[in-house]
Amino acid sequence: MQKAVQIYTLILASFLTIIFFASYYSVNGSQKDANAENEKSNSLPQDIRPVDLDRPFDFAGEQLPMNNFDVRERLDGELLINTYLHSTTLLHIKSAYKYFPVIEKILAENDMPDDFKYMAVAESSLRNAISPAGAKGIWQFVTNTGEYYGLEINEEVDERYHIEKATEAACKYLKDYKKQFGNWTLSAAAYNMGGPRLKRDMEAQRADNYYDLNLNDETSRYIFRLVAIKEVLKNPSLFGFNVDESEGYSPMSDFKIVEVNGPIASLGDFAIENGTTYRMLKVYNPWLISSKLTNKAKKTYQIKIPLR
Repeated sequence: MQKAVQIYTLILASFLTIIFFASYYSVNGSQKDANAENEKSNSLPQDIRPVDLDRPFDFAGEQLPMNNFDVRERLDGELLINTYLHSTTLLHIKSAYKYFPVIEKILAENDMPDDFKYMAVAESSLRNAISPAGAKGIWQFVTNTGEYYGLEINEEVDERYHIEKATEAACKYLKDYKKQFGNWTLSAAAYNMGGPRLKRDMEAQRADNYYDLNLNDETSRYIFRLVAIKEVLKNPSLFGFNVDESEGYSPMSDFKIVEVNGPIASLGDFAIENGTTYRMLKVYNPWLISSKLTNKAKKTYQIKIPLR
């Protein structure tokens, strides 16, 4: 009898043990499934893919040597950065509607490759930016270079912020480098790092083209960045940016010109007298950097007055 009780007790204990572990794994498994489902529902709805590199790429009509693995990887890096740097790239696309018509016209008039409009994006994001080195404007001229190419720079006027005049100056600057280095790719590299430094590096490294040069990090990336910006801004929808023309920033083409050949004591008064505000006068004429225009030399300035 006692033996039968022992056997019964052992069977009952085994049964209860099996029930406990089955219950534990059932609950734990259900919790894992729930956690996995939560992770899935909280995940970001992104579709991240590599960029197709199996096609030709060029800058200013000059082909990139895409059979070179180093060139492919460097271009790939810049394409991925500009593709997935969403807010910055979206602002570039929207700003291009505003500024490209002006830049394209001046490039064409100066027989410059249209691709150089993308340099303005790379230099300043199409803004009147100021670099840590003191370069200013959309084309990022330092003072001495800007003055050398005919831009007026003083306490009241800074034509590095004058989009038409600064673009004209950039064309002259790039053409001079084209004469010196022989192609547009090296001309763009020289614009970024300075011609004398580029020449020294080419001589020291016994290199005759950009892609064989080991340059500072910024210039080493520069041409690839220009090409990446070009590819994305030319075909934004291919890179997932769907921006209708109506969503881009409008060109500032609705203005009249008022010629001034004397002093202006107050630009605030001048703005009101011409039917606009001080703020809008500055938006259309960012090269007027003071609140007055002394004009001791009695130069003739063309000031844009918005019509709205």
